[in-house]
Amino acid sequence: MELAVYNIKGEDTGKKVTLNDAVFAVAEPSEHLVYLDVKQHLANMRQGTHKSKERSEIAGSTKKLGRQKGGGGARHGDINSPLLRGGGRVFGPRPRNYSFKLNKKMKALARRSALTFKAQQNQIMVVENFTFDAPKTKDFVNITKNLKIEGQKILLVLPGQDKNVYLSTRNLQTASVVTASDINTYRILNNKMMVVCEGSVDVLNNLK
Repeated sequence: MELAVYNIKGEDTGKKVTLNDAVFAVAEPSEHLVYLDVKQHLANMRQGTHKSKERSEIAGSTKKLGRQKGGGGARHGDINSPLLRGGGRVFGPRPRNYSFKLNKKMKALARRSALTFKAQQNQIMVVENFTFDAPKTKDFVNITKNLKIEGQKILLVLPGQDKNVYLSTRNLQTASVVTASDINTYRILNNKMMVVCEGSVDVLNNLK
């Protein structure tokens, strides 16, 4: 599969890049594995922070409130008792780890399947490598206008870390940046258009 290479002015440079069929044209892409990989990614980001205090975690005196018998009421023990207002909770929620494991080969096929779906839907665009002299959101917005993808949710794939480009996109809710070596299934599918820098193509072509 070949794609044209554009410059940041939106002009066709006349150059072509070849996308590896083993990555961008999988014979049998798996929607189920894509689902599992996205599910794992979201589960790993989830934080089980719900927590209630048990009796031993309540700050309060452990002194017995009254005598054992003859008080005319229930024997509560100390003020931390679950029977009293402000006491500990019995069998309350505890922090939980929602993450689960997925086979490496399954994750690799899921990522290739996601790239295949993007290629089939013509949602991949290749641009020449670029950078900014200083962080400026307006410069990146102008690039999206030139490429006629303004307003779409964009994933910019860079060959390496570029602080100025990252800072130029940080204030845009419709744009995100990732290096080619760190790309994953969730990032691929969570955007409408993939804008791939020319230097990133070789890295993507060699994904396993």
